[in-house]
Amino acid sequence: MSRTWIAIIAGLAGFTAYVAIVVALGDHVRGLPWFVEFTYFGVAGFAWTWPVLKLIAWAVRDPRRAPVSQVD
Repeated sequence: MSRTWIAIIAGLAGFTAYVAIVVALGDHVRGLPWFVEFTYFGVAGFAWTWPVLKLIAWAVRDPRRAPVSQVD
């Protein structure tokens, strides 16, 4: 299986789990002061981007190419 398909499957599974967790925790945030809700949903809305960027970088990386830190 190619890295692309592994990344697609892992990304969809991870995103589904992330959304379920965010929604479950979001139920507890509702009703708190507006700035707590605003902060929670703002952070939750962007927090998934960092792992996805790492996953995409891994998926497109050529495994035959040496990492930059090992090149003399």
